[in-house]
Amino acid sequence: MKHTEYALAESSPSERVHTVGIGEMKIVSWEDSWIVTHALGSCLGITIHDPVAKVSGMVHVMLPLSRIDPLKARRKPGVFVDTGVSMLFSEAYRMGARKDRIILKVAGGSKILDRNGRFEIGRRNYSALRKLLWKNGILIEAKDVGGALSRTMALHAESGVVEVRSSNGKKWFL
Repeated sequence: MKHTEYALAESSPSERVHTVGIGEMKIVSWEDSWIVTHALGSCLGITIHDPVAKVSGMVHVMLPLSRIDPLKARRKPGVFVDTGVSMLFSEAYRMGARKDRIILKVAGGSKILDRNGRFEIGRRNYSALRKLLWKNGILIEAKDVGGALSRTMALHAESGVVEVRSSNGKKWFL
């Protein structure tokens, strides 16, 4: 099957679209559906897909480490890379996913509002993610991070194909 058969814009009326906002997560067992997040500037969209357990999920994280606001991390763990990724994996494991089968893809981490590199939130988010994954023996299969454009990321739950669209209208697949 060609990737273009999974294009979100061409999805069939029977397919459901689950939207993930900033600091939110969605996990689905396979069904005809997409999981989509918008406005990935310095934020990261992180997807996981286990083709055997038929579990797919996404989290939209905004900041690298929860230690800057532990109370917020308890109320909304998806805001932070460390707590959001842990929550994503925990829920996927609860639904039958296994670490050795998970396919992980990432998009975002741009310099949208920090063109002079003062805060580098996008770079720091991606660095925190890589460190967390490395400590847990998990590899990133595909990524589209950095740059200066906002992105929309869509995961086709059944196939694991990820569509990325940039704010300049370009589209590609991970």
